[in-house]
Amino acid sequence: MSSQSSSLSLEPLQPSRQFTISEIQIATRNFDESLVIGHGGFGKVYRGTIANNREGVLDVAVKRLEATSSQGAVEFSAEIEMLSKLRHCHLVSLIGYCNDGKEMILVYQYMPHGTLEHHLHKRGTPLSWVRRLKICIGAARGLHYLHTGTGIKNGVIHRDVKSSNILLDGSWEAKVSDFGLSKIGPTNQACTYVSTLVKGTFGYLDPDYVYTGRLTRKSDVYAFGVILFEVLCGKQAVDSSLDEEQWSLAIWAQDSIKEGRLKHIVDTNIRGIISPKCLKEFARLADWCLQSHLKQRPTMAEVVVGLESVLALQEKSNNNLQLAGMPTFRRKAPSVWSGIWSLPKWVFLCSNIFLGFVLSIHSVAIIEGLLFVELVVGGRSLKSLDIYLYAVEGENRTLCRFDFDTINAATENFSNLIFGDDFGYIYKGRLQNGEDIAIHECRDFDRDSVELINETSTLVKLEHPNVIQLLGYCIAETKVYFVYDFAPYASLHDLIVGTNRPSPLDWGERYKILLGVAQALAYLHKHVPIRVIHSDVNLSNILLDESLVPKLRGFWFSRCSKLDEPDYIDVDVVRGTGGLSIAPEYVQHGHLSTKADVFGFGVMILQMIFWRKSIHEFVESSKQLGEIAWRDWLAGISSNISDAESSQISRCIHIAKLCSETDANDRPTMDAISGMLLNTSHTLPLPKRPVGDFWAVEGFELDLMTTMMGQSRSSKQSLMTTMLRQLWSLKKS
Repeated sequence: MSSQSSSLSLEPLQPSRQFTISEIQIATRNFDESLVIGHGGFGKVYRGTIANNREGVLDVAVKRLEATSSQGAVEFSAEIEMLSKLRHCHLVSLIGYCNDGKEMILVYQYMPHGTLEHHLHKRGTPLSWVRRLKICIGAARGLHYLHTGTGIKNGVIHRDVKSSNILLDGSWEAKVSDFGLSKIGPTNQACTYVSTLVKGTFGYLDPDYVYTGRLTRKSDVYAFGVILFEVLCGKQAVDSSLDEEQWSLAIWAQDSIKEGRLKHIVDTNIRGIISPKCLKEFARLADWCLQSHLKQRPTMAEVVVGLESVLALQEKSNNNLQLAGMPTFRRKAPSVWSGIWSLPKWVFLCSNIFLGFVLSIHSVAIIEGLLFVELVVGGRSLKSLDIYLYAVEGENRTLCRFDFDTINAATENFSNLIFGDDFGYIYKGRLQNGEDIAIHECRDFDRDSVELINETSTLVKLEHPNVIQLLGYCIAETKVYFVYDFAPYASLHDLIVGTNRPSPLDWGERYKILLGVAQALAYLHKHVPIRVIHSDVNLSNILLDESLVPKLRGFWFSRCSKLDEPDYIDVDVVRGTGGLSIAPEYVQHGHLSTKADVFGFGVMILQMIFWRKSIHEFVESSKQLGEIAWRDWLAGISSNISDAESSQISRCIHIAKLCSETDANDRPTMDAISGMLLNTSHTLPLPKRPVGDFWAVEGFELDLMTTMMGQSRSSKQSLMTTMLRQLWSLKKS
């Protein structure tokens, strides 16, 4: 067919938002260089924040065309036209654009984990093999959608498929991006082509396209084959720093396979992890994509099926490592507290190395190829802790062991104290490579060993932009330190309750914090291989950076369970630091579930809205929270709030009421709450009107806090359990 097909247009879905240059300047702090997160052929990409009437405050990526760029108005218009008319979970979302004077700017959904290229070639945290497979499957599905025209009348040829154009969201889902060079063509022929000038990126260009100028869907397939070898080998598509015969990854990989050296080309970070059958099938699929003749290459639909088959093979191989007769998790926690910790399989098989630390193994289970061991901790040994921390690992990383001189220098001799809590002190620091970190100096390892290991074994599995990330640890003499990938500015507790607290944040900042915490909890409850119950959601466990981005911390008392098990765990002792943000069913009956986290989040919403100076003042004003604010919500106003966004604030009060229902079954999930916060047009369910607010037993929490002052933490836990149960007995009577 002729190039005429490229002029065919797609049916519009919804118009993209047009921004003014002043809105873009506000979003990027006038194109602050510290916000640059990428630089490509189009120009620089900035991280920014915009206000959105429907979704509140959004993190965005702002791509600004540079005057020296080889791309221009044609690519700019093509990107807007394409992305405003395509919708798929594996395509990046275009939020809007700015075409103001000489400026050409595109505004996208922000991708917290950057590009696939960045993780394969530039970061020191190599992706696991299973994660690489899932990323490839996601990207392949996005390209399949483009090629087949699913949901649109005409298929799309991307024309610049490469690892830097595969973005990764907060859940590591792949999103195909950069449609500036895309072409449109009909879908009624197997190898329809478009005659066009050759454009793309060296190393990924289809040789047939280069020779003939005929662009087909199979040109995208060829480029995707290069990406598959990139993922397998950990090498760039073109690398002139190597010997000449290795410059082209595609040619070198194909030649190596023909010479029987397949095992030797695998990335050293994943070598030995891939099952032999899986490796063979994956390499066969990548080689199939690179065939010289177009008709011999697979379609993207066939690539998707092939990758899913490879993933199934790998998961089957992982599951075959499961020990015969392995039981599942216990439902009733023993009287001696136990945690569910994930360990490498070799550690379990050699578990005698923990004799100085572990008394017994209660149960084990495999979830998505990871071995989880339920342990009861007895004797405490720093040497045993060091062995454990060295061995513990997540899907995507292991912990670094820092020496004391490094963290001492990073904190300038521990002079940058941010705050302290029951478990120790948090310091701000900076490593020699310029990376900002937080260092937690543990107060008393002998007392807190169980909680410290619980924090470690949970956080090493988690990766979310609103969950603090554990980088590593340091053991120096009798001290234990944990190092986090985060530079804290303050805790939310300090901003609201602290003696030197600043002026209250404006509503937009508060709303952004609440949304970040909600998304973090939704991730823990539903979007990780295991269900994680934080169990201590309160102001002290929310850290903020200087941009007020929230990070959830404090996993000392967290519990884990399998996603297909009932959403509750029975416990004997109430554990937490949040006072009356602890859910009633947890206090009364020892039933701990994700709905306990929901309850704590509801309390947090009200504290954020009313910005109480102290817990006691919050309790004293409880009748207003329960009655006046409730009537204000019914009237559609919040007369006791001066912020202009009264309707949004009233909505949040409504959500808080839903979160703090007495019956856990009446509370929404955190996934639902995130949707309520983001989609303000959706009607909220009507909560059950309480007879009196939960906090209406005046002065009780003040008595609780006064009684607990000066007590040891074990005594505090026992006192808190007893007194909170007394409170609920009073309320019921």
